[in-house]
Amino acid sequence: MKNFTEELGINGHLTIIKRFTDGQEEVVFDDHNIIVSGMGLGLTYMFTGSGSNSVLDYQIDRFQLGVSGKPDQTPSLELSSTYQISGVLTESEYGTGSNLFIAVRDQITNTTTTETAAAMIPANKITKIADASVRYTLVVDEEACNSLTRVSEDLNINEVGLLMKNPTGNTADRPILVAYRTFSNIRKTNDFSLIFRWTLNF
Repeated sequence: MKNFTEELGINGHLTIIKRFTDGQEEVVFDDHNIIVSGMGLGLTYMFTGSGSNSVLDYQIDRFQLGVSGKPDQTPSLELSSTYQISGVLTESEYGTGSNLFIAVRDQITNTTTTETAAAMIPANKITKIADASVRYTLVVDEEACNSLTRVSEDLNINEVGLLMKNPTGNTADRPILVAYRTFSNIRKTNDFSLIFRWTLNF
């Protein structure tokens, strides 16, 4: 049986690029993404009039990175019921001195909320490329997410997610994960920035 987002024909594609300080670029990932159940929930709030009264609250305006993805997992096994990145970065792990603006909010995670950090997507990095396609360009600059370590263990970035702003219309934003993807381990350093070019087709 198809889920709600499949019936609506929502799908996406993600390309990840390393951009080195000398201008050279290397594509390290190029494949489809997973539209998770948060997308269906957010759109249900909108279509039924049971959520926010502002269309702005249904915008995808932030993203998260994580370190506990399973890069070798078969894409079909990435659960559409995922509500949260398994190893989401904390606010401090995004680093200081970068161009990222980090917001910490209560994120909707299935039947509850969990306080998590996310990087905001600037409006100029959200581009309509066709009548029903939007591209989100997520830039993790050279100064961001370097030297990730937890309990003396070096960590690699290997998962990413997009979040909808505030579909329930709560006074303070309560974002929800709407798209997700794991990928092979990337050890982030200040030698390069990471560019995530994420296209969603509605």
